[in-house]
Amino acid sequence: MGKPFVIEEELKKLPTEPGVYIMHDANDEIIYVGKAINLRNRVRQYFQSTNNKSPKIIRMVSKIDYFEYIVTDSELEALVLESNLIKENRPKYNTMLKDDKTYPFIKVTLGEHYPRVLMVRRMKKDSSKYYGPYPTAGAVHDTIDLVHKLFQIRTCERKLPETIGKGRPCLNYHIGHCKAPCQDYISEYHYREQVRRAIAFLDGNTKEEIDRLEEKMLKASEEMRFEEAASYRDLIESIRIIGEKQRVTNPDGDDRDIIAVAVDSTKHENSSLNRTEAVAQVFFVREGRMIGREHFFLTVEDSEDKEQILRSFIMQYYAGTPFVPKELMLEQEVSELELLEEWLTKRRGAKVTIRVPQRGMKEKLVELARTNAENTLARDRERMQREELRTVGAVKEIADLLGLPSANRMEAFDISNISGFDSVGSMIVYDKGKPKRTDYRKFKIRTVQGPNDYASMEEVLTRRFRRAKDGSAGFNVLPDVLLMDGGKGQVHIAEKVLAELGLRIPVAGMVKDDYHRTRGIWYKEQELPIDRHSEGFKLITRIQDEAHRFAIEYHRQLRSKGQVRSVLDQIEGIGEVRRKALLRTFKTPEGIRDADLDQLENAPSMNRKAAEQVWNFFHQPQGAPVVTEVKDQENAAEE
Repeated sequence: MGKPFVIEEELKKLPTEPGVYIMHDANDEIIYVGKAINLRNRVRQYFQSTNNKSPKIIRMVSKIDYFEYIVTDSELEALVLESNLIKENRPKYNTMLKDDKTYPFIKVTLGEHYPRVLMVRRMKKDSSKYYGPYPTAGAVHDTIDLVHKLFQIRTCERKLPETIGKGRPCLNYHIGHCKAPCQDYISEYHYREQVRRAIAFLDGNTKEEIDRLEEKMLKASEEMRFEEAASYRDLIESIRIIGEKQRVTNPDGDDRDIIAVAVDSTKHENSSLNRTEAVAQVFFVREGRMIGREHFFLTVEDSEDKEQILRSFIMQYYAGTPFVPKELMLEQEVSELELLEEWLTKRRGAKVTIRVPQRGMKEKLVELARTNAENTLARDRERMQREELRTVGAVKEIADLLGLPSANRMEAFDISNISGFDSVGSMIVYDKGKPKRTDYRKFKIRTVQGPNDYASMEEVLTRRFRRAKDGSAGFNVLPDVLLMDGGKGQVHIAEKVLAELGLRIPVAGMVKDDYHRTRGIWYKEQELPIDRHSEGFKLITRIQDEAHRFAIEYHRQLRSKGQVRSVLDQIEGIGEVRRKALLRTFKTPEGIRDADLDQLENAPSMNRKAAEQVWNFFHQPQGAPVVTEVKDQENAAEE
């Protein structure tokens, strides 16, 4: 994500339309998916101070690093998309859907001689016609009941026409809900005509039936048959629910990508910080279900129009992705469409079709993708500018401060040890303001005895830059500037090593105050003033903290239980029993080192003489004798 997500700022940008919101943690994992009829109101509720939140929600909110959202045209669309995304991503805090519950569909079994209208939970690739999914099973049952009442569609599972005339007609025939095709009381032709009318009704041609039911409802009400009037009212409401078009799921069950592009034509004065001017939005539909979306920022030329941007994106994206769907749906035509289809067909190994829908559900899906692309571009432009100021802009500040033409690659070093034992060095790399972890290196100090950070740093730098001169892989790229975790002393050590190796690399020191906080930069024998609120200063602080973290992390890896004992083994008079007692009491070597004489004496199995032995071991000026290196597998990333 780059710069930490500023919740307060992003909440202000939320739209008031319905949609789905997606919560991410610091590891970019989706931890929660929810739907809302008003995204702004719903998402803001999570971050408001209230005592009404459940423990689960409190835990979830504490882990939110950033959120994103997808705008839909109705709450129903949001509900179905929420279900699809939860099934696809299995977010940690969506525990209420662990049962894999699915939303209901209406299925018309057109593959049968005498089709039925059923409620099912899954779509299949068959000759049936599907409607939905729908938010509640109750609405589906009511609608199916209505279809049976209006069009006398059978509900039985008899195999027709094989079993016609066998047995008696069921109760539905006697109450007027079925024409009894099982008794051949209606021909297959006329029965299918009833089915055709039912399909037209389910397709949304409901006005005629609503008018008829409203007329019956009013008549029943006037005659004070209120219970009957209420049943008509409920059936009308069911018709209206079924008529609400839901475009997130397509009943044909195909795989398709829906692509739209948003372009920002606004001119900006500082073009170096506004490279991204377009966003491509891709909706992924798999087996008829929208399972997710992705957006891609594009750098475009002023001369490129949307058609060129769209075509260029398709070429680049599908040249690299392993999956090519059966169909692409675009918002507009692209040039050389047939050639593009031929190329995609070869990539997929089966026919690929590119379409530009002009009406209906597919056109609305493309419109939805375009709306989300526009929202993404508007929402992320400010964030992208902040991110670039935080990285490239900060690097430029540092280069200007030091009077250098470039500071794109910066290397920083740090030393970590406990009283000189298991001393290690770390090398971290920042490229254009971002950590480049593939270039990090670890060093175990080989030649230095005792806690001598200057000598240890000299060894690390000598090994690093000697390998650079030898052309060793992983070391052959030189930094634009070297940042030392310290002031004048560390800078002089680095300058000495570089001079001996005949290298000319600028060296600056990251100076800390008495509270171990970054204070400034030491460069060319002076401490340069730097604005503590500037992005350059913040970047220097991050680099210094990262170098320290990386060194300590490696040092901890070396302090396995056996290795810690190898340090304590050097203390005269401290055997296995006392070693275990010290570790149980003080937990770590640092704890043992920082304990005073009285604390050491009062530890289990210890006495005054043993306590003095331990204290002297950790606090004598030259440290203890060199520790015999423990035989174990070193980290593969170590130099």
